[in-house]
Amino acid sequence: MVKLIHTLADHSDDVNCCAFSASLLATCSLDKTIRLYSLSDFTELPHSPLKFHTYAVHCCCFSPSGHILASCSTDGTTVLWNTQDGRTLAVMEQPSGSPVRVCRFSPDSTCLASGAADGTVVLWNAQSHKLYRSVDKSVIIYDTNTENILHTLTKHTRYVTTCAFAPNVLLLATGSMDKIVNIWQFDLETLCQARSTEDELKRFTEDWSEEDVSAWLCAQGFKDLVDIFKMNNIDGKELLNLTKESLADDLKIESLGLRSKVLRKIEELRTKVDVLSSGIPDEFICPITRELMKDPVIAADGYSYEKEAMENWISKKKRTSPMTNLVLPSVVLTPNRTLKMAIDRWLETQHK
Repeated sequence: MVKLIHTLADHSDDVNCCAFSASLLATCSLDKTIRLYSLSDFTELPHSPLKFHTYAVHCCCFSPSGHILASCSTDGTTVLWNTQDGRTLAVMEQPSGSPVRVCRFSPDSTCLASGAADGTVVLWNAQSHKLYRSVDKSVIIYDTNTENILHTLTKHTRYVTTCAFAPNVLLLATGSMDKIVNIWQFDLETLCQARSTEDELKRFTEDWSEEDVSAWLCAQGFKDLVDIFKMNNIDGKELLNLTKESLADDLKIESLGLRSKVLRKIEELRTKVDVLSSGIPDEFICPITRELMKDPVIAADGYSYEKEAMENWISKKKRTSPMTNLVLPSVVLTPNRTLKMAIDRWLETQHK
């Protein structure tokens, strides 16, 4: 049985979108506002409604941590809001100036995509608020760790309006204003490239199937070991319990160097699982140390890092980005005070 438990009637015009975080409900409307409600009793927050947009607000969405809310509007802007106090964090203007109809965060909160009425999709750096790139009439598949383009699919003749991955087979369907649905098939190598270890970790490694382990092996450069792991029925739980002895005695991996490399990657995996299971929001974790940042800084690649870790990275003559592996145009590090305040507020809530 389903029952109605509450009705909200605060908007003065059509409601266009609703979005949930772990503790909040956000709604947006043709009345140009976004409203925030507590899930505990559905009371409106003191700093709601959020007002900035000059025309209808079409979509709103929370970052995975729930600390940031994005909204987009007919006025051609996508706005980022601090959900705890209602402050405007950034205003990002669609390059074409077209009405923005939809916005979504990436699973790791580093990117934000905004789609406009003219069919263009813009990818923003959610930390530096800078434009990555704008695309249209094509489907682009990215590696979510490096942001490198894996494939550009260009068979559609008009703007692409939708796409969907099949859950258990390597298929992608894309639909377009050209009235066509195209079905794309990927090989195993593409899957190994495209699967982000971080995204898989968020499902928790212990729940991985044997196929998930195979994809992880490929991503780590151990494609030749896939058959061995499959023959021994190594799933996620078994993977985390592997030791140097079991790699040699049970899996019969003869090369000491290869065993050491595999074990090192498994240790890295265990560390990342421990970090994720601690409940720390991913955007608060340094990409280098994988620990909670104390003194976050923004590097020239637009990502935030622990200051000491990034300084050490640069001092070792590494002029490349730890996240993208591209050359850094500058080694200047700028304090990320906004992120620092968000981390401090989160720590306060943990100590209550």
